[in-house]
Amino acid sequence: MRTTVTLDQDVERMLREAMHRSRTSFKKALNTAIRAGLSQTTTRVVSRPFVLKARPLGLRPGLDPAGFNKLADDLEVDAMLEKGQGGGAK
Repeated sequence: MRTTVTLDQDVERMLREAMHRSRTSFKKALNTAIRAGLSQTTTRVVSRPFVLKARPLGLRPGLDPAGFNKLADDLEVDAMLEKGQGGGAK
């Protein structure tokens, strides 16, 4: 079959390099490259989707999750107070 194809510059360069390496004609190098490219997509193995198995971690007995928010607030207040004292701003 005869057809006209417009190649991108990088594709043309790769094709000409393949022609030079294999010492074949443009037609043979193009057909080889197309066969190799098309056969890869048909033999591609379908992989299974990644599944993450979640499990509850829980907290150690005696730890209150609401206490973490209070702790974060206390640390933020302490940091603001230190920043105010160390920076000389009054």
